[in-house]
Amino acid sequence: MESLIILIPLALILIGVAIKVFFWAVDNGQFDDLEGPAHSILFDEPQRTQAPKATPEKQSNNKGNTRQ
Repeated sequence: MESLIILIPLALILIGVAIKVFFWAVDNGQFDDLEGPAHSILFDEPQRTQAPKATPEKQSNNKGNTRQ
């Protein structure tokens, strides 16, 4: 019974600290977007395509490109 004299106030203090931490987290935006990070795992990031390297055009002896 004597331990209840210590344990009840200690429990009330811990509950008060937990409530204070919860409201601090809410005020700082910790619970603003709960679904965004969960959905971002499901979608692939867009592939970055590299531009093809510029190659010098083949020079031919036929400058007019006429077909025979």
